[in-house]
Amino acid sequence: MQKLAQSWLVLEISDSKFLLGLDAFLGEIPIFLFSLLGGVVADRRSRRHLLIVSQLIQFTCAVTLTVLVLNGLSRVWPILMLSFFAGLAQSFGGPAHQALLPSLVKSEDLSNAIALNSMQFNVARVIGPVLGGLALKQLGAAWCFGLNSLSFLPVTVALLLIRTSYQPVFTGESMMASLRQGFGFIQGRTAMVSLIVLAFLITALSIPLIVFLPVFAKDVFQRDAETYTLLLAVSGVGSVCGAVITAGAGNTAEKGRKSLILLISLGVLMTAFSLSPLLPLSCVLLFLWSAVLIAVFTLLSSLVQLTTPDQMRGRVMSVYNVAFRGGMPFGSLSTGWLSTSFAAPAVLAVYGVLQVCVGAYFLLIHRKAARL
Repeated sequence: MQKLAQSWLVLEISDSKFLLGLDAFLGEIPIFLFSLLGGVVADRRSRRHLLIVSQLIQFTCAVTLTVLVLNGLSRVWPILMLSFFAGLAQSFGGPAHQALLPSLVKSEDLSNAIALNSMQFNVARVIGPVLGGLALKQLGAAWCFGLNSLSFLPVTVALLLIRTSYQPVFTGESMMASLRQGFGFIQGRTAMVSLIVLAFLITALSIPLIVFLPVFAKDVFQRDAETYTLLLAVSGVGSVCGAVITAGAGNTAEKGRKSLILLISLGVLMTAFSLSPLLPLSCVLLFLWSAVLIAVFTLLSSLVQLTTPDQMRGRVMSVYNVAFRGGMPFGSLSTGWLSTSFAAPAVLAVYGVLQVCVGAYFLLIHRKAARL
């Protein structure tokens, strides 16, 4: 809901594709810059407490944006600043969240838990755009931001109630020494390096499609916010279906090989969507693309989690989080910049072709990840 209203608001105020990409960049770049520090903290402090603080900061950002819009916001820079602060909170909350999950389930259930966690997130992506589209059209953007701020409260209450098995161990090591230890663990496992590189490349090349859905709605299909809402909802439904199928598959073998085959399919679907001039066909392609995307992310995350000991999990997952989330701002910013000279759908079609090349390279040539 927040992303729907915020993207549309930025485009409405500025009519700038570059600022649309910049807003996504500022929301994600803190995760790239500070997640490594967040991972060290997640191994030294209560992961549950870190998540609570992260939720409260994001709640404050949503409330602030609500107040600004109610008072007639007419400039983009406050939106950009709040995106940065919300991303900063996520840079500490992200590693804590990913490291917390394995302490709540058994190792044999971890793949299912990751997929189910993705599913509940994407259920919100289905419901959020529908409610957000109605609120945006009938009541205005302030309602979207206000309702989003309320959503952080039950999550915070749930975090206050749960108890976890992990207890941080006191260490006299400096923050930098702990961080070097995490990098050393990753460097000693070539396949994990491949997984982290893949996470960066996939998000850099695929997430801009979601960010630039307003451009498809407005410029390609010549429609309004309702079509943007439809595209987001279709993407969310596809993601939920992909998560359900992945969760139902359980702890399957050859996760690495399967994820790379799916990555090649992802690139084909993205190119086809970017070149499609028909809204019904585009909805089908977007549905399939979203299902495949969540399956790829779930398989990669499962592989990293299953090969990492609990005492290293915060640091390792912070590096993975930097790659996973770090690709998003660079992908969004580069797409916004390229779209000033070329049509955004053409840029995204090329990104799809690049994904096919990346998947084929790691599947057929550099096969460390494919053997997992």
